[in-house]
Amino acid sequence: MISPDLMIDIRTKRVYETANPDDGLRVLVDRLWPRGMTKERMQADLWLKDLAPSSELRKWFGHDRSRWESFKLRYFLELDAIPQVVARLLDETAQGRLTLLFSAQDLECNQAVALREYLLPYLSTSAERDPQV
Repeated sequence: MISPDLMIDIRTKRVYETANPDDGLRVLVDRLWPRGMTKERMQADLWLKDLAPSSELRKWFGHDRSRWESFKLRYFLELDAIPQVVARLLDETAQGRLTLLFSAQDLECNQAVALREYLLPYLSTSAERDPQV
């Protein structure tokens, strides 16, 4: 359970950017391992590929910004279907800052940004959603 006194900070960052101690817990949320990236260079603490969009959804989206809103709705439905994995990530946020790592070139329309948006209501003390259900 997340303490209501804890300030949760979820950030997103491309895997190709340099790791920083301020990143907190670094979690890769891509289904596929990023091209040309080594474990040592990425310095991810976790790889939760089950939190990534399905291959079908990823291919359908194809980083087409005109599909962004539909992508998020479909992705959120996929996340709703795996509450235990979402709960695992939420448990990790209790430790402090969380950085969601992604490999997409688009910094604004990617699964990490969407996942952050999905998680924020869970972290609000007024949120009614419960990923354990």
